[in-house]
Amino acid sequence: MVRRQLTVPTIARAVLKYLVLALAGAWMLLPFFWMFSGSLMTSKEVTSLPPPLLPAQPQWHNYADVAQVVPLGRSYLNSLLVTGLAVVGILFTSSLCGFGFAKYDFPGRNVLFVLVLASMMIPFFVTLIPVFYIVKQLGWLNNYAGLILPSVVSAYGIFLMRQFILDIPDELLDAARIDGASEFRIYWQIILPLIGPALATLGSFNFVTTWNAFLWPLLVVQSRDLYTVPLALNSLRTYGMMAQFQHLQMAGTALSVIPALLVFVALQRYFVRGIALTGLKG
Repeated sequence: MVRRQLTVPTIARAVLKYLVLALAGAWMLLPFFWMFSGSLMTSKEVTSLPPPLLPAQPQWHNYADVAQVVPLGRSYLNSLLVTGLAVVGILFTSSLCGFGFAKYDFPGRNVLFVLVLASMMIPFFVTLIPVFYIVKQLGWLNNYAGLILPSVVSAYGIFLMRQFILDIPDELLDAARIDGASEFRIYWQIILPLIGPALATLGSFNFVTTWNAFLWPLLVVQSRDLYTVPLALNSLRTYGMMAQFQHLQMAGTALSVIPALLVFVALQRYFVRGIALTGLKG
């Protein structure tokens, strides 16, 4: 085994590289840091120039105050329900379709898969009106079905699951069939445990996307009882225009990003592994 000799230029380059990475990371985290710091400031501190990095006296009651101004508790429950069911639905449909495209040979498979991939190139705003019309005709406006069901199928999710499942040996599935396992049992007890990193990657992506969704809930929801967190925070605009209430916007924004951060921290190991293992096998 050849050891790399450490020299002064090598050490200097390594130190410089990690210093640049640390500075870049700190620069990216600075807005988040100031958001959480500003959520504990008074309105005068938030609007002062230059703004302070830390509050003189943390105002923990800001979080309780914003919950009194907008229905944040009910909105949190709505967002958790909508996001949770949407993520479970998209993981199920994507893994099941990916299993079919990866391990079954049926007429038109490749053409159908190309059409699925092609749908990824269509902007969301192009399909917005047709999807809204379908939801309206089905009577799903202003209820949970309209918030959840349109997002339980994802072309990207099908593509990602297919790429992972392609790497699973066919011999493993054939052995299960010889033992009498049904196709759904093969999917449930063999395929799903082996694609855990891909499921974590897709789940984290869609959790953040669904949790932060604003335009679609704004279109299909009229009742304040069905407001998700982004819609509830949107109602803070009236208060945010007044300087004495801008600290409430900071507190509400800080509360809204906590679930997404927790999900990322919990799934970070699988998320990184999933990105590293994602194949592009055709």
